[in-house]
Amino acid sequence: MPELPEVETTLRGLSPHLSGQRIADVIIRHPHLRWPVPQNLPELLRGQAIRTLRRRAKYLLIEFDHGTLILHLGMSGSLRILPVGTPVEKHDHFDLVLANGKLMRLRDPRRFGAVLWHEGDVAQHPLLKNLGPEPLQNEFDAAHLHRTTRNKSAAIKLVIMDSHVVVGVGNIYASEALFRAGIRPQLAANRLSLPRSAKLVAAIRATLAAAIEKGGSTLRDFVNSSGEPGYFQQHYFVYGRAGEPCRVCGSAIKQIKQGQRSSYYCPACQK
Repeated sequence: MPELPEVETTLRGLSPHLSGQRIADVIIRHPHLRWPVPQNLPELLRGQAIRTLRRRAKYLLIEFDHGTLILHLGMSGSLRILPVGTPVEKHDHFDLVLANGKLMRLRDPRRFGAVLWHEGDVAQHPLLKNLGPEPLQNEFDAAHLHRTTRNKSAAIKLVIMDSHVVVGVGNIYASEALFRAGIRPQLAANRLSLPRSAKLVAAIRATLAAAIEKGGSTLRDFVNSSGEPGYFQQHYFVYGRAGEPCRVCGSAIKQIKQGQRSSYYCPACQK
């Protein structure tokens, strides 16, 4: 599933092509994604100019003067900039056609993605209003993480993957950040001290920033807006490396199950 770095990479690829552009048409081929695509989008968007693009958690927000188009890539979705007239393939479900002869196309083999519309303050949309802070912004700091973990006995890896605590830290990047911070994924969250909270916040930020720099990770179907894969998986410290030597100390990386997901850690470097 595309995580925050993949969505941020997509945003950065799309923004130069979409910001300020006027919509010539909207083409909905398959409206039955995770939620139904609003059938009145063509009438709502034809002739309208895109004001800006931004990201909230794993949602892409394309803002117009009269509302916001909310996009989610789901399990296997990708958004690409293509010339108008590019042949349509089986899993191409949605086109945002621009007046300049280009289009943005949603490809989603599993159809778990989303194309939604919201008028008014998009932060109040049901999918967004209860989200925690962004991990790369100042609101997510050691004091926030320490305070929100005081009453949580669940494993720290599961807690930092909770979007009410902090958004966008998925399975891959949770394992990688915990390694950077020297914290085992099994540690009870309420045992995390303030100094270790500071280390973990810094590690989450460093991990996500490094992943964004490498264009995200390519797992299954992810490609960026130009159709290119990400390369961060070539730099994993622990994720997917069970039994392999730790890149720091040489100990064998261990794999465990937490919340139906695999976690990876170094038994020597992480305490």
